[in-house]
Amino acid sequence: MRLLSLSFALLLGCAGLPALAAQPATPAATAVPGSEQIVSKTLANGLKIIVWPDHDIPSANYYTFYRVGSRNEHVGITGLAHFFEHMMFNGTSRRAQGEFDRTMEAAGGSNNASTSNDLTVYTDWFPSSALETIFDLEGDRMAHLAFVPSVIESERGVVYSERRSSVDNDGFGTLMEQMQATAFIAHPYHIPTIGWPSDIEHWTIDDLKAFFKTYYAPNNAVLVITGDVDPQQVFALADRYLAAIPRQPTPPAVTTVEPEQLGERRIVVERADVRAPILAYAFHTGFGAAGKDAPALELLTTILSDGDSSRLHQRLVEREQVAVDVGAFADLGFDPGLLWIYANLPPGADVAKAQGLLDDELARVVRDGVTAAELDKARNLQLSAFWRQMATINGKARALGDHEVFNGDYRLAFDAPARYAAVSAADIQALAAKLLRQRNRTTGILLPTTEHAEAAR
Repeated sequence: MRLLSLSFALLLGCAGLPALAAQPATPAATAVPGSEQIVSKTLANGLKIIVWPDHDIPSANYYTFYRVGSRNEHVGITGLAHFFEHMMFNGTSRRAQGEFDRTMEAAGGSNNASTSNDLTVYTDWFPSSALETIFDLEGDRMAHLAFVPSVIESERGVVYSERRSSVDNDGFGTLMEQMQATAFIAHPYHIPTIGWPSDIEHWTIDDLKAFFKTYYAPNNAVLVITGDVDPQQVFALADRYLAAIPRQPTPPAVTTVEPEQLGERRIVVERADVRAPILAYAFHTGFGAAGKDAPALELLTTILSDGDSSRLHQRLVEREQVAVDVGAFADLGFDPGLLWIYANLPPGADVAKAQGLLDDELARVVRDGVTAAELDKARNLQLSAFWRQMATINGKARALGDHEVFNGDYRLAFDAPARYAAVSAADIQALAAKLLRQRNRTTGILLPTTEHAEAAR
């Protein structure tokens, strides 16, 4: 069964570890057992293939990272990257609608896909005996995707329904969409991954064909295969099923740079179906996943909100009891992103009081920095997450692919522990002082409608 995911799910904290930065002083890579067996090859059509053999169990996966997300869209075609997350499972000139899933499931496999601001990622999990079947399926849909009007209209309805459930009928989804559109005034990161409703309604077949030809090309993708496979067999199958797919012109670069924010932006969203307020901040980071301060930012978010002993949980949930839940995470991609901090408040909460306490706690980090114990805890949590990721073929594939596309070299995945270790308390304090400024933030508040707020009293 396939579960389709959106960037909003990532923003809610379900994302994996981001690709860490390649810094000038390169630390020693961590020795991960089996990593010396990784091999890579780039086909003549530009498709890079990375293979990590792991023979612990007779299973493998096949990850395709396409460098396309909502940042590659524009007014009129917003949501197309996510739409193809659906369309890629809906038949080719060789296979009928539904045959992709039926063939994969008959071979013992399953699949999933996700879309974000920056990437669309397709994943297959399967017994290693089904490797050639997977290559046949994936090569077919990369080369021969069908554009059947009735199927397009059916999936248009599915996407619109998904938008209603994840944004239109979800208070947090609505707030975050509005905040992102407010935080970015120039860069295409202001586009919601699922698309604006009027654009979803009006995509044409010509729009779809042009988008697919531009972005679903082998030279715009990275393939990662991990598990019980032989690299030479993988490369032979790639030559058979993928090498003949023609490269396309390099997609147009995203050159827009978001101008510096010169003052706080503030929005209030009122919804009739909301019973409890939400307070959220979005701070511009000034760097993306490959930025040198990315590890420090990850440690800062860990100190702020990871676990019951974190700063924001202790202050807002435990001691002051003005919030029922808090969170912080960085949304980093190819271009400078956002640091999100949010607090779910109880019904009838004093939003102004909660905001005052949140501001005070963030100001303490800027003024006093973080303690050695907090930094050690954050490093330990990140190190633990690193080894958990490296313990599965799924985690390995994701780590290699993320670092290849965001940092330009999959081998940087193994530098993560050393990069966290190199971050000092002074680095975190300096970064907090740079980012956690009122003029650098977009403040969003989700409230019950006035009628519900009065009824709650």
